[in-house]
Amino acid sequence: MSLESILPPERTLFGVPGGSKKRVLEFFSTFIAQNIPSLDSQEVFSRLIGRERLGSTGIGHGVAIPHSRNPHCKAPIAGFLKLDEPIDFDAIDGEPVDLVFVLLVPEEADDAHLALLGQVASVMNDAETRSALRRAGSQRELHDCLLEAIRRQAPAPSGRG
Repeated sequence: MSLESILPPERTLFGVPGGSKKRVLEFFSTFIAQNIPSLDSQEVFSRLIGRERLGSTGIGHGVAIPHSRNPHCKAPIAGFLKLDEPIDFDAIDGEPVDLVFVLLVPEEADDAHLALLGQVASVMNDAETRSALRRAGSQRELHDCLLEAIRRQAPAPSGRG
């Protein structure tokens, strides 16, 4: 399972209103529940907030990777939000966050979940990728930039051609 396959263009959101960590997670929870009827926005939100209470998912350099397990998730679901204004996310470096990569995984997910999370972290830890994402001027540019970064990070599958 690759990040590319679980992040369709319509879940790459550009110019999302920030405000606060809570507001951004509420916004995403409502958005994803409207897109995936099996998900309940309140449950998604409470699980994401619950995960944040264990420790911020703000990994530094203006990036956060909120994630949680969800019993109504049949397969991993990703979403990416570029905020119109950086917000305080209690990130490890104290910097405000403007790039938010959300990952929801099935309740029983294990190694696949960790592999996806690792993939997100390595994509978002790349300074060049972060700069390109911040320069993107539209939803399409943002998604194209993300896919390009994901493809650069992923090992090339064999037999492609």
